[in-house]
Amino acid sequence: MSIGKHDTAPVLIAGGGPVGMTLALELAHHGVRSILVERNASTTRHPKMDLTNGRSMELYRRLGLAAKLREVGVPRGNPFDIVWATSGTGHLLHRFAYPSAVEWERRAAQRNDGSFTREAPMRVSQIVLEPVLKAAIDAHPLVDVRFGWAFESLEQDADGVTAVLRRSGSDERTTVRSSWLAGCDGGGSAVRTQLGIALNGQHAVGYVYMVHFRSKARDLLARFGIAWHLQTGAGTLVAQDDGDTWTLHVPMPPTFNPDTDKAGLSPGELLRTFAGTDVPHEVLVANLWTPHLVLAERYRLGRVFLAGDSAHQFIPTGGYGMNTGVGDAVDLGWKLAASINGWAGPALLDSYEQERRPIAQQNMDAAGRNFAVRVQIAEAFFAAMADGPLEEPGESGEQRRDRLAKRIAELGNAENESWGIEHGYRYADSPVIASESAPAPAFDPLRCVPSTAPGSRLPHVFLGEDRALYDELGDGLSLLVLGDHDVGRFVGAAEKMRIPLSVVHLKPGPHLDVLEQPLILVRPDHHVAWRGAAAPDSVERVLGVAAGRH
Repeated sequence: MSIGKHDTAPVLIAGGGPVGMTLALELAHHGVRSILVERNASTTRHPKMDLTNGRSMELYRRLGLAAKLREVGVPRGNPFDIVWATSGTGHLLHRFAYPSAVEWERRAAQRNDGSFTREAPMRVSQIVLEPVLKAAIDAHPLVDVRFGWAFESLEQDADGVTAVLRRSGSDERTTVRSSWLAGCDGGGSAVRTQLGIALNGQHAVGYVYMVHFRSKARDLLARFGIAWHLQTGAGTLVAQDDGDTWTLHVPMPPTFNPDTDKAGLSPGELLRTFAGTDVPHEVLVANLWTPHLVLAERYRLGRVFLAGDSAHQFIPTGGYGMNTGVGDAVDLGWKLAASINGWAGPALLDSYEQERRPIAQQNMDAAGRNFAVRVQIAEAFFAAMADGPLEEPGESGEQRRDRLAKRIAELGNAENESWGIEHGYRYADSPVIASESAPAPAFDPLRCVPSTAPGSRLPHVFLGEDRALYDELGDGLSLLVLGDHDVGRFVGAAEKMRIPLSVVHLKPGPHLDVLEQPLILVRPDHHVAWRGAAAPDSVERVLGVAAGRH
C-alpha cells in the first residue's frame, strides 16, 4: 500500500498492542481520529498476559467490546482457582478457590453493595485478545491502522509533533504531523528513548524461561481439576484456554548466567521436571525473559505522552501490567478527546501524569509485595525438600507436605485477591478533582471500599434487573441526581461552557445509599469529579475544575 507524505491526524499512536489499540478506540468513541502504527505485521504470538481484570472489562464495556472479548476467553463458568502441588503429577498442597465469571456476576447482583465491578474479570491470553481489538480498530472509520510501520523519530514544536515512520524491513519512510503523540510502544519504547525519559526501579528481577505449548495431556496437566494456575516449586503452569494450550514459566536460579547457561535450557526437560513425567507436547514459543519493576520518571514531555509498558513494567505477580495500561489508555484518551473537541483546559491533560503515575507506583509496589510472597513460598519448598523428597510415601513425607501446605496457606495469595489495587483505587490530589475537607476512606489494597469521595471510582450498583448505574452514564460528564433536586444551573452552565453533560435522575432507595450524596458529577472514566448535598454557589467552578479550566 502506498502511503503519502505528511499525513495528518489529531493523534498519532506509536504501538499497536492492547494499550495502543484501546487508546485508539477510546479516542474514536469520542469522535477523534487517530493514526496507529505498529512495527510488527500482525498481533502478538507471545502470551504476555492471561487476565483482563474486572476494571478493564467494565472499561471495555463502555466501548462495546466486553461481549466480543468474552467470546475468545476461557468459558465463563470456569473458575479462577490457583493450585499449589508438589509437582504436576504429585500431591495437592493447597487450593486457593476463586469464583468463575458466572459466579462473580451472581454475587455482585446478590450483594449489590458497590464492592464489585460492572463486569466480571476474564481469563484470556493476550494472543487471542489482541485480534479482537485489532478487528475493532480495523473496522472503525476514525482509526487509520498501519501495522508493519515502525515509529523512528519525532520533533515537536508549540503546535504539534512531526514523526518519521519507517516501513518494517525496508528503507521506505514517511512523515506524520499530529497535534499529539502517544508512545504505547512497549518496554523498549522508541518514543521514551527519543524523549530521554528514564525508567527508575529494578531493571532485572531474575530470569524466567517461558515454554508456550500445545498438549492434550489434561490427565497430566490438569490432574487437580480446572485451575487457572498450577504452581509448584519448579514453576507456574498457566491454563490458557482450559483446553490444549498452556504456558509454563520456570524461574531460573540466582546463579543463572544468560550468556553461558541459556544454551543448556531444554523446553521439553523443563516441562518434564515440572510435571514429574514425560508430557506429549508441541512447543509453540520458548524464550528467556526478564521481569522488571520500573516506572518512568515522567509520563509527558510537551505534546508527547507515554502509556502502558513504555511508562511502567511490573513483575506479573498480580496481573497488573496490561490492566494498568488499559487504565492509562482510557484516562489519556478521554482527556485528549476533550482537548481536541474544545471543552477542556490545559490542566486536564496535565492531570494525566498526576493521576496515573501514582496508580502505577501503587500497583508496582503491590506486584513487588506479591513477588516477595512467591520467594517465601519457594524458600518453604527448599526447606521442606531439605528433610527429604516431597513425594516420599508414608508418614514422614505426609508430615513434610502438611507443613509446606500450612505455610502456603499462611502466606496467602494476595496477588489474586487485591480488589483495592484492581478497582478500589482513587485519584488523590488531582488538579481536576474537587477536593473536600473531610478525609476520604483509607485505601485498602486487598478490599474495594466503595465510596463517592472525589477521585474515587463510582461504585457499581444495579438499579433493577439487568440495569446498572454504569449503563446510564453519558459519554461526557454525567450528573447523578438522587431524588428531587433542581439542576437547571448545572445544565445552563454546561451549555454555556460547551461541556457535554448528561443528567441521570435516580429514585432513592437502600441500594443507592452507597452513593452517600444526592448530587454526583462523574467523568467519562467513571471517576467522581465532585459531589454535594446541593448545587454549589458556583457550578461554573465545579464544571471548570472537572474540565481542567480552573
